[in-house]
Amino acid sequence: MSEDPTVPVTGQSSPFQDERNARDEAPQFVLPLVVRIERDAPPARTDALETAARAVLLLLADERSAGDGAWAETVRNWEDARIRKVVRRARGAEWRRAQTLDGITVTGTAAEVRVFPPVPLDGWPKDLAKLQVSGTELDDPEPPAAPDPALPVLWLNPDLRMSAGKTMAQTGHAAQLAWWALSDAARTAWHTTGFPLTVRTATPAHWAELTTSGLPLVRDAGFTEIAPGSATVIADHPALR
Repeated sequence: MSEDPTVPVTGQSSPFQDERNARDEAPQFVLPLVVRIERDAPPARTDALETAARAVLLLLADERSAGDGAWAETVRNWEDARIRKVVRRARGAEWRRAQTLDGITVTGTAAEVRVFPPVPLDGWPKDLAKLQVSGTELDDPEPPAAPDPALPVLWLNPDLRMSAGKTMAQTGHAAQLAWWALSDAARTAWHTTGFPLTVRTATPAHWAELTTSGLPLVRDAGFTEIAPGSATVIADHPALR
């Protein structure tokens, strides 16, 4: 599981502390993502990370998530609390059952990820609740190519080691922070082109520069795998530079 900890805690008198407390006290929801991992044909790690990030963006941009849309209320409830995302894996009949539930399936080069509207933390649909969170380790068969500087890049912290599932949640967070930070015109342009993006691991020197750039940065709550407050991903969108 991964949680969005983008509200800094700077002291008892800080308004950010009040906002965090309000988020903690609100009813908690989670955004489910399911990645298809067949035994004989798992996706490449980077392909899965990029596909998960695009899945989050497509849900946020979907007309059902806005206004009086079918998902709008649960999306608002989810955003008013901690921004939790959980990635589970499925194959075969599990994947086919997941396809029957309300959501969006997103494909990458070979990766397939289905994102669902937020659900109460303790109210997962049965066919999703029984899917495994563990076992999402994936590899890249060869090093990814250098990113296109004209496209958004979600840069991973080179000093952290996370499972593919954990990292998918983190890249989803980073994409969401970029979406929130963009102007309406930039959002529309990104959406119109299908949310192109890349995910890459920064070099230590580049990461140090990025952390002082003012670009959207994800800090994890530290409930799984890594220490609380760890900086995991920075969203480098050309429109935010």
